[in-house]
Amino acid sequence: MANTSSRTLRLLSLLQTHRYWPGTELADRLDVSVRTLRRDIDRLRELGYPVEATRGVDGGYQLAAGAALPPLVIDDEEAVALAVGLQAAAREAVEGVAEASVRVLAKLVRVMPARLRRQVEALGTMTVPGWGGRAGMDADPGVLTVIALACRDDERLRFRYTAADGRETDRDVEPHRLVPLGRRWYLVAYDLTRHDWRTFRIDRLAAPAATGIRFRPRDLPAADAAEFVRASLEGLYSQFRPHQVKVLVDAPAATVRERIGRWSKVVEVDADHCHVHMTADTLDWPTMALGVLRADFHVLEPPELLDQLREWSTRFARADLRPGD
Repeated sequence: MANTSSRTLRLLSLLQTHRYWPGTELADRLDVSVRTLRRDIDRLRELGYPVEATRGVDGGYQLAAGAALPPLVIDDEEAVALAVGLQAAAREAVEGVAEASVRVLAKLVRVMPARLRRQVEALGTMTVPGWGGRAGMDADPGVLTVIALACRDDERLRFRYTAADGRETDRDVEPHRLVPLGRRWYLVAYDLTRHDWRTFRIDRLAAPAATGIRFRPRDLPAADAAEFVRASLEGLYSQFRPHQVKVLVDAPAATVRERIGRWSKVVEVDADHCHVHMTADTLDWPTMALGVLRADFHVLEPPELLDQLREWSTRFARADLRPGD
């Protein structure tokens, strides 16, 4: 095989299919000389694959015990980004995707170096799912892991922060949790200068550094970090969110919370009905949220939501299946 990379992958595949390979037989399978085989084995070892060699006339090669899964051969930022993506997929209510993502994430973490595994596990445990769509990766993985470790270890954090008006300030905080929301990430923390809880956008945060000073966690004035971020943003952008949506749903409150609770407030009416409240700058998000309920509902307000629902249903009813060009 002339292509060195392809031959190396083929060698790894062969080593994983048999417990032990005589050197001459392995070289024949790859159609290379014994000397070239030794160089390819050395290349695998440089990549972190533990290949054991037996010398002598009947010498050969095998993967070390516990190497059925290969070690991670990507850099730190790629590993964190991959773990973030899998964690997000594991939270999605798409049939088959969540379970598979959990399995892949478990395998990924198991073969990571201990240092990297510690970072990824901290990011997973210190992240509270947000609402309003999938989280993007519009954040530096290195920044996320520094913050996650500080949250996990109850260690004060210092960073430079740029406000919406462009002003830059140095902040000392007691970090609480990370919240991915839409395309952005947020840090919920107690600001030691302003003596109050604050929400910080991660893309406006620079040079985070743990100070080594431990603190006793305070009680967050909200049900969880995601709820705190939602309340903060609704208060900040209330002037741009004119639509107050209220519907009566013919389904138990627990069922509705499981499906759209991240995007709305659900209030139980009785065992089989509940009210759903949403605040949004457009009616698109409430329409999509109601579409995934898989339950009958009745619009209480605003009247224009009913007009949009009828318009969307007419458009969907016109959809047809056409063969590709």
